[in-house]
Amino acid sequence: MFKVAITDYTFPSLEIEEGILGEAGCTVVGGQCKTPELLIPLVADADAVITQFAPVTAEIVNAMEKARVIVRYGIGFDNVACDVARERGIPVCNVPDYCIDEVADHTLAFILSMTRRLRANCTHMVKGQWGLGVSLAQMRALRDQTVGVVGLGRIGRAVVERLRPFKPTILVTDPVVSVEEVAGLGGTLVGIEELLTTSDIVTLHCPSTEVTRDMINAESIQTMKSGSILINVGRGNLVELDALTTALQSGHIAAAALDVFEPEPLPVDSALLSMDNVVVSSHIASASLKAVTTLRESVAKIALAALRGEMLPNIVNGVVVGH
Repeated sequence: MFKVAITDYTFPSLEIEEGILGEAGCTVVGGQCKTPELLIPLVADADAVITQFAPVTAEIVNAMEKARVIVRYGIGFDNVACDVARERGIPVCNVPDYCIDEVADHTLAFILSMTRRLRANCTHMVKGQWGLGVSLAQMRALRDQTVGVVGLGRIGRAVVERLRPFKPTILVTDPVVSVEEVAGLGGTLVGIEELLTTSDIVTLHCPSTEVTRDMINAESIQTMKSGSILINVGRGNLVELDALTTALQSGHIAAAALDVFEPEPLPVDSALLSMDNVVVSSHIASASLKAVTTLRESVAKIALAALRGEMLPNIVNGVVVGH
């Protein structure tokens, strides 16, 4: 009988995972384990490990004596020590396609809420006042904006498709796409420097890597167009929050909408929470009943495939397994 360890989860129960894995004779052991003291005994004898947000560090990976796979609930996998897992021959898998529409929809909602300054105008009316809650100059139409899309993966493409009917100018930066490919989507391929300096709206859809981590920092913010808007539904550590907060307070950045943060959860005393030019959500851009169900089913099936010695999808750390 195989043991599948689930380090942590944000679902009401593990009924879906237990149904798929239990039917195959596996024992599912789940917890809310996020410290080495709790994680190490949980994963030490596990045949497969499933994780959501727990830090699966080098220490945790090295404690795995039997693991045939580590599967992440989600697209990003920067909470897993992938290099160490590769050295150990343990494949790390993600689920890259379960929430494309949800995140793209959330991005468009963020962009529209910022260009139409919905939070500020709502607050103005709730306080018993009528008319514009911001200056007329702060009310924008997307057709007059240049939107810079950082990263043209599945979600970035879906965002571009949603933007096109609003007729903005679309700029894209991505090191692995061609000029012709971007042009076919209705955009223009540029470098990151040009995108930051010329975009009225910058939306982040790239993975967290050594290159992209803290890409929006005090220095890069100074190169951004004055009065620009920042959207982040990618990874929290793409943005240095202190630098962004300072830029929002000074007015250099006009507004921001954020679904992800570094750290998470966002501290309750964060200045961002009291700004009427900021909209935040708690890492829920991917949320819908259909998406979460697909995610959980996919994760369980990947773990089961690993236990059966089958070919695995979405291996992100270069380990070759299966036949």
